[in-house]
Amino acid sequence: MIYLLSLVIVILLFAVGALLRRVYNLRLEKLPPDAESRDNSLKTTWGKFDELLTSLLTIHEVGIVNAGTIKKEDFYQTVIECACELISSPRGSLMIYDAAADELKIASSKNISREVIENTRIKPGLGIAGRAFQTGETIFVTDPQQNTQYKDFIGKEEQLDPFIAIPLKLKDKPFGVLNLHLSREKESFTDYDLKFLTLLAGETAITLENIKLYESLENFYLEMVQTLARVIDAKDSYTGDHAGRARQKARRLAQELHMPEQMLRYVEYAALLHDIGKIGIDGAILSKPGKLTTQEYDEIKKHPAIGYQILSPIHFLGPVAQMVLYHQEWFNGMGYPEGLKGEEIPLGARIVATIDAWDAMRSDRPYRKALSVEIAESELKKGASRQFDPQVVEAFLKLENSAWPAPGN
Repeated sequence: MIYLLSLVIVILLFAVGALLRRVYNLRLEKLPPDAESRDNSLKTTWGKFDELLTSLLTIHEVGIVNAGTIKKEDFYQTVIECACELISSPRGSLMIYDAAADELKIASSKNISREVIENTRIKPGLGIAGRAFQTGETIFVTDPQQNTQYKDFIGKEEQLDPFIAIPLKLKDKPFGVLNLHLSREKESFTDYDLKFLTLLAGETAITLENIKLYESLENFYLEMVQTLARVIDAKDSYTGDHAGRARQKARRLAQELHMPEQMLRYVEYAALLHDIGKIGIDGAILSKPGKLTTQEYDEIKKHPAIGYQILSPIHFLGPVAQMVLYHQEWFNGMGYPEGLKGEEIPLGARIVATIDAWDAMRSDRPYRKALSVEIAESELKKGASRQFDPQVVEAFLKLENSAWPAPGN
């Protein structure tokens, strides 16, 4: 609710700002040449409003970050970039507390040397950043030449500029410090600087907490997925750790095909769960050593739809459910359950289909021994453009076979 309210306020401010900008320009156009000097107050007022609007929009950039689509490292960099833009700071850093080491480390920075980033480790209570972290209070350093603790933060070779250290807190518990240097075009930090940075610190804390919660949720789901995968493999004794091998191969192949980070996770989950629908298939059919009857094969063909029915109610696994549903489709449209073809089939499903077939060929089955690497590669090439996406097959075959875990490991 608070987020929606802040969004509405920003949108309204933006609209009002656009209207005022238009009114301001019209008024300037109508002023006689000798009157413009008397209108400096209007320019000053408008300039402050424009800065206010820009600052609020900058802060809002941090607040609208999607916790499910960004890494913490990327978020940290977004924060320091926004903070420097907010007060026109030439350089700064975001330090995060490492509880295991009991020290603050630079997580992101702007115009800070690599050596300083790698070597800066500050204990709570020591140095300016350490004091800000421990006390929970903002610290201004107006004369760094006279402040011996300043060098503990910036390193020996850095320029000595006035700076501000703002503690980052969540539920009154500090977790980091935002350090920003004063622009040489400004005499000092203003009240507006402090207010805006305080707002930014609050948005940072909330968004970071959301990212952590999302990561915890994903870890929980991953554990659940791995458990389900083990159940599937246990039901079909011939597959061994088929799901685990498929997971590793699928993620690597998805990276090779330059899929977005979020999709890598979905493909990974799909590879783990692509056969989850076999839970609903008679175990005697799954482990039958001889050729399946038409009726038995029809039963096997139900497993993608069963898997989809199991996964689709879980909102988080929506894209995964689609990949599971279509991993038995053929590139030429002769697969099942819907006879999709070409790029109608989700890329993740095309990846899983290739990995699934490869692992099946390289593993012992009830009706045959594992095929050699050479024969398996030949079969993949034969199936390209017919059963498999030729681009996926090409990317797969470019990867080192030694990189794949051997069947049974």
